[in-house]
Amino acid sequence: MTFVTTTDGTEIFVKDWGPKDAQPIMFHHGWPLSSDDWDAQMLFFLGQGFRVIAHDRRGHGRSSQVSDGHDMDHYAADAFAVVEALDLRNVVHIGHSTGGGEVARYVAKHGQPAGRVSKAILVSAVPPLMLKTDANPDGTPREVFDGFRAALAANRAQFFRDVPAGPFYGFNREGAEVQEGVIQNWWRQGMMGGAKAHYDGIKAFSETDQTEDLRAITVPTLVLHGEDDQIVPIKASAERSVKLLQNGTLKTYPGFSHGMLTVNADVLNKDLLAFIKG
Repeated sequence: MTFVTTTDGTEIFVKDWGPKDAQPIMFHHGWPLSSDDWDAQMLFFLGQGFRVIAHDRRGHGRSSQVSDGHDMDHYAADAFAVVEALDLRNVVHIGHSTGGGEVARYVAKHGQPAGRVSKAILVSAVPPLMLKTDANPDGTPREVFDGFRAALAANRAQFFRDVPAGPFYGFNREGAEVQEGVIQNWWRQGMMGGAKAHYDGIKAFSETDQTEDLRAITVPTLVLHGEDDQIVPIKASAERSVKLLQNGTLKTYPGFSHGMLTVNADVLNKDLLAFIKG
């Protein structure tokens, strides 16, 4: 196993597979999961000859369960620590959900200034802002996130069962093919992490305004979103993001859920590959 130590002493768990001289693709996972959520993509792109890297965000998975730093600035700085430690260049960064926010902050503040990023992909991502405000009327009301915090504090194990069994993968939709193993794997990943990181992370993914991050990104950026995403509203995120990006492309998927990277990996992987090679 590989760990990278950040400037504040946090140990970040990292997977690094494939030829070291191949173009690197770095994956950034969503809340409250781990790098394991990218299994379908890492195996696919490894088979395509790429070097694939994924890390567990601080407080998540196998990384240190630290008390502090559960915000987009630290998430992005931790990702940069991994990039520097592995000396990754010409990197494609792919972020899902909260990981999309991490990618946006990373590319704007670290990747582009250091000249280490070639492209970015935001999948079902939270930018520019999830929270409903006067300027973001299509966002999610604060009461919803307060409910997340209350449910997590009261019974995290049950909450982490209910989310994947319901809206995350669209398994609550009539006629949906429920995949029990996918639900259990989501629960497993979530329970590996720390309650403090998960609790604080709700504020990070819901209240961080990343408008300026998106405006600063100049590398080609693909925005992918499911049209039946019940977690991150498509109008508040993907549709606004592509208008802010200087070099952005939007692709949406009718009927696809927030967890489409897992349950529709065959479709998503082909589109990711086409953009990366394009």
